[in-house]
Amino acid sequence: MSDIANTTEAQDPVFQIQRVYLKEASLEQPNSPAILIEQQQPSVDIQLGVEATPVADGVFEVCVTATVHTKIADKTVFLAECKQGGIFEIRNVPEDQMGAIMGIACPQIVYPYLRGNVADLITRAGFPPVHLAEINFQAMYEQQQAQAAATQQ
Repeated sequence: MSDIANTTEAQDPVFQIQRVYLKEASLEQPNSPAILIEQQQPSVDIQLGVEATPVADGVFEVCVTATVHTKIADKTVFLAECKQGGIFEIRNVPEDQMGAIMGIACPQIVYPYLRGNVADLITRAGFPPVHLAEINFQAMYEQQQAQAAATQQ
């Protein structure tokens, strides 16, 4: 009886967070200190990216990267980039669901840590924090899938 239970358990889907960590962080202020006395409000450009990489059998690293570039006219005030990583154990999940798990579920777990680290890094550099907006990773994933399908045609 216990052998039958073990085989059923082995086939159950597994989704576990093993670790969430700050993989990379950088901040540059190439025009300081002169630009710090400017009175104009800087423009802020924020770019986000998601990448998933297999690490071992059933173990994946999912990273969300945020790049925050602020400028006054054509001069950079600061450029901050943070990459937040997560290691996830994902097993016995149908192949057609893996993309959504790694493109939606994992980034949703990692992203709040990234938001905090970006705000903290920018504050420590002497600037008001930049708070990244909430992201609908499902909409972002679906948009990427639609773009990929359009380029295939």
